[in-house]
Amino acid sequence: MNTLINMDPWGILDDLFNVNSRTFRDMRARAAGRFPPVNVFYDDDAIIIDMELPGKTAKDISLSLEPQAVVIADKPAETTDAETGKPVATRPAWSRRLDLPFRVNADKANAKFTNGILRVELPKAEADGVKRIAIEG
Repeated sequence: MNTLINMDPWGILDDLFNVNSRTFRDMRARAAGRFPPVNVFYDDDAIIIDMELPGKTAKDISLSLEPQAVVIADKPAETTDAETGKPVATRPAWSRRLDLPFRVNADKANAKFTNGILRVELPKAEADGVKRIAIEG
């Protein structure tokens, strides 16, 4: 006896989407402009973060350094409501927190914004661990 199977191609795609939700969620978020793509490179001496921010200026971005993380955020543009005169955000703000594999030296950190690309260079902090102390006598 043959049975008919009711196939729902959209349901199959939805199941595939749910299985790979993180990958697709990140791709959808980038496409919707919720957060920009970022590349992180590091070696034993420093971490370099490149973030694509087309249409933005350095004044549109907030950059903060935590002990072992970097937070890059969009400052929402504000306008005033014509009727009430109160400030109103015109676009949603996004924020991206990147955990770092080691502590960095905040005093030597620098950031440059050129042609829509933010480059953050974070040199590795000197060892916080054991320090040798010479004993006199």
